[in-house]
Amino acid sequence: MARRRFFVDAVHGSHAVIEGEDAYHLARVLRAEPGIRYEIFDNHAVYLAEIEAVRRDRISFRVVEQLPVSAPMVAVTLYAAVFKFDRFEWMLEKATELGVSSIVPVIAERTEKGLDKAAGKRLARWRRIALEASQQARRARLPEVREAAPLEMAVRDATGPRYLLDEAPDMPPMLPALAGNPESIALLVGPEGGWTDRERARASGAGWQAVSLGPQVLRAETAAIAALAICMARWTG
Repeated sequence: MARRRFFVDAVHGSHAVIEGEDAYHLARVLRAEPGIRYEIFDNHAVYLAEIEAVRRDRISFRVVEQLPVSAPMVAVTLYAAVFKFDRFEWMLEKATELGVSSIVPVIAERTEKGLDKAAGKRLARWRRIALEASQQARRARLPEVREAAPLEMAVRDATGPRYLLDEAPDMPPMLPALAGNPESIALLVGPEGGWTDRERARASGAGWQAVSLGPQVLRAETAAIAALAICMARWTG
């Protein structure tokens, strides 16, 4: 059985600490005690570490060795139009598990009224969800969860091949459109109700290629996860 993996802010020499809520969870829920070994990561490397001391809100580790890690062959940035928060957060969690590099909440024309302003207040929570999902998935790096951006800014920000998921008829299928071996790609997923013609034109003018996941009309969170899984499978191994 694989060891549990936990994020630490930094490794200093051969020592690291976890504090606050995460330390409490380790101490009270997982019954952590000196001598038990876990894996820790600091967004740079992964280590096998042994607990040195346990307090209510602080766990101290001694690094035993650095461990090898494998990184995704392509860095995927997911630009996702904001939709109902419970489903958006489910999408964020699953995208993190699948290996997404960055997530950018996008404010689209059909983003539900009020969600655009509320999105800014959710950033800390969304980053926490990404952290917990990263630990569960045994990632070596946390995904970057950025502040919400309007669509016109988001489409100009992306680099590498860019794919806009579109449910409109006659869009080319996504999988054959994925070509080459880029270092990074971007996916743009629309809101409930889909893209407006003005948004399609704006994205196309910024170099985004419209693609389809098939004839079915998918929920936004389903489309995001399906597209991300296709990309990861395409550039794995």
